[in-house]
Order: sequence, then structure tokens, then C-alpha cells
Amino acid sequence: MEDAPQSTPEHALPPARRASGAAAWLGLVFVGLLLFLAAWIVVPPPGYATLVLAVGAPEVGPLLILAGMAGLLVAMRAGAGWVARVTMLFSVATIALASIPLLQFPGTARRFDAAMREALGPDYLSGIAADTRGRMRKGPLDPLELFIGLRATGYRVVRGVRFALNDGVPLTMDIYRPAAAGPYPAVVQIYGGAWQRGAPGDNAQFASYLAAHGYVVFAIDYRHAPRWQWPAQLADVRAALAWIAEHGKEFDADTGRLALLGRSSGAQLAMVAAYAPGGPPACAVVSYYGPVNLVEGYRRPPRPDPLDVRSIEEAFLGGTPDDALDRYRSASPITYAERPLPPTLLVYAARDHVVEARFGEMLYQKLRATGTPSVLLEIPWAEHAFDEVSGGPGAQLALYHTERFLAWALTAPACATTASRAPR
Repeated sequence: MEDAPQSTPEHALPPARRASGAAAWLGLVFVGLLLFLAAWIVVPPPGYATLVLAVGAPEVGPLLILAGMAGLLVAMRAGAGWVARVTMLFSVATIALASIPLLQFPGTARRFDAAMREALGPDYLSGIAADTRGRMRKGPLDPLELFIGLRATGYRVVRGVRFALNDGVPLTMDIYRPAAAGPYPAVVQIYGGAWQRGAPGDNAQFASYLAAHGYVVFAIDYRHAPRWQWPAQLADVRAALAWIAEHGKEFDADTGRLALLGRSSGAQLAMVAAYAPGGPPACAVVSYYGPVNLVEGYRRPPRPDPLDVRSIEEAFLGGTPDDALDRYRSASPITYAERPLPPTLLVYAARDHVVEARFGEMLYQKLRATGTPSVLLEIPWAEHAFDEVSGGPGAQLALYHTERFLAWALTAPACATTASRAPR
């Protein structure tokens, strides 16, 4: 009777074979990690750490694709063992998941272009000055930026300019402007951070880009909850706007052509500052995933709810809607959508688990009913704060249409029309 074949101990294998086996295992671990990251393109995030992954994974998809291809090559060189087969399977799955945003991109870009033309007119670009059109992005996707991020040259920045001292709290702004003398249209940028954190230096790449392309950007600060609750933040934004109206020309800004742009909680502040009576007129508003109905947001939070939306709103507004209903309503931009308002661009993420995209649709319908020119753009693969990855497909698509919206809205005729119907 023949003896059963015996396996060769690892230490007895030739060095080259041992190295090949180690490489195969390393390849499996590598692509396993890639697949874990890519999974958050489709898996809802249950907590803060996974929310970060869900925000970033779709936007770094091209890098995941390249890494997945590298893993596939390693697996193909490793032979036909089960480790190699699993590595190949993981690599293919990673590539497939990471390709979702790029596959959805062309159709989404066409829908966005149609939405812009429907809301602003089929020839809305024709009224934009030729030099402004020449500075704008040539297309919605720059392949190089997918790997190196948003680029900007030819601008100046002054940081830490004080605009107010509210209740003993010094408030400052960073001012970005083109290298050449102005005047230029002005954009007031308001950062997000659940009304509890953030600084004027946030989103500096975006502000630098706008400055390099013909805008003066005032990136402003405001007091944070829970120490300071609503409406302290609105008072701070209005203080910044008053300062800009008085001093903006010193920084090459045409203060008669001004837009407010915010992200998340900053978008809520931008909208209320532009919509509520009592503030200076704005020519346009841009909201990136901003809360619009805080009562509804509290009553029906997202599921899963990685940031605990209810606790955030309670800290900001000093209680629940049952305790502070007037505050909730006054802080909700949708409250003011009962009359014509400044033209508004609403950019939302279809997979948002902080501010659900349905809120963008809610405000969009109200604005349309008042005759307010408004555009709703919903990015199908994106999560909240998607544009933190400045060169990602979502960030590029949003910037492409934001740039066109601002160029249209901040022309002198459009601003004159908006100012004539501003709420008082």
C-alpha cells in the first residue's frame, strides 16, 4: 500500500516559493481592505467613522479602481490556488463597486444640464460676459483632478480679518480675491459643522478656485452651539454682510453683485440670511445639502442616523420642537418660501444620511410655486459632505454647475431684478 503524499513544511519550501506565498497573502489582505472601503459606496453608514468612509469612498473611486486592478494583477501572477482566486474575486468586486459613480456620471451630467436650462432658460449662458465664460470649467469632469484634487492659481488671500465682536466673541473672515484689481462679484462662503464646529479656513480649495476664476470670496465665521444658540448665528452672518457692504470695495468686491453659499449647517444660515426679512439683499443663494425644515428633520431623522440629528438640533435650538417650536420654524428656510426669493441652487446627495435629499425636493417645490428661479441637482452616488474630496466626481459636477449658476445670477441685470423683489 502506497504512503499518502505528505505536505511539505513551510520552512522546507524553496525561498522563491515561500516569497510567492507571502505575496499572495499580502495581496489578499490588500484587496480585502479595498473591498471593505468600496463597500461603503452602497452600504448605509451606521456611525461617524463609517460615515467618513461613505463620504469618501465614492469620490476616490478612480483610485480604488486602479488599486483593484493592481490587486488583480497580483492575483493573476500568484497562480491558481484558492488565495489567488479569492483575491481575484475581491479585486473584481472592488472595481465594480468603485465604477458606480463614473458609470452614473454621464447621465447625471446630462440631467443636470437639462435642469439648469429648464430653470434659467435655454440660452441662460448667452447673457454671461465672454471673459467670464472663458474662465469657467470646460466640462463637468477633469480626469486629472480625480487624482490630484482641485487646482487654483492666480489669487490672493487675507486671513483673520475681524468683522464683529458679538457678546465678547471676536469674529473673523478670510478674504480670497483674484490677483488683478477688480471689481468682481462677491460670494459669501459659510462653512458647515452641525453649527458646533468649523472655521473660515474650511473649504479653502473651493474658495481659492472661485477667487482664481473671478470672484471675491468672503469666508466668514459665526458663533457655535451649544454655547450660542439660534438666532446668534444669524446675527453673526448679518454682521458679516453689513461689514462686507461697508468694506467690500476695499477688497475689489462689487457688493451689488453678491451671493451666499453654504454647506450643511452653513447652507441653512445662508438661506435664512437671504430669505428672511431684515437682511441686506442677495442676488443668489447656493445650498450644498442644507437643512430646510428642522421640525421635519427632527420628527423623521435619517435611518441610519450616524450623527444623531436630534441631538444636533436640540443643541442648536435649545430643545425639542415641543419646547422651542418658534425657534425651529424661524431657523427653517422653508418657512420663508411664501414669496419670490433670490434665485437658488440646491445641491443634494441622494445617499445623504444627515440631511436627506428629500428636503432639497421639498424646498425646490415651494420655491417654484413662488416663481423663484431655482435648480435642484441630486447626485445619485453621493453622501453628505461629498465635496470634502475636492477632485471627486461629485465635487467636480457640483462645481461645474455652481460656477455657471453664479455667473448667470451675478450678472448686473439678474441682480437688479432680485434686489427689486427682496423681502423687507
